Amino acid sequence: MNITINGEPEQVGSNLSIASLLEEKKVESPDMVSVQLNGEIIDRTKYKITEIIEDDSIEFLYFMGGGAF
Repeated sequence: MNITINGEPEQVGSNLSIASLLEEKKVESPDMVSVQLNGEIIDRTKYKITEIIEDDSIEFLYFMGGGAF
């Protein structure tokens, strides 16, 4: 199945949920990653039940702390 992850076209297996995609892509600290699916932020509690389909666009969003002095 063809999808886009962080702006790059990728080919992945079928019947994937967001949770299984995070595993397949070996995302470090998946509990610290927010996922945007087709422009919509997905609630973390729905990662296991939200299925990915052909041509979906997914962004893995990593939030980092910091600031200026």
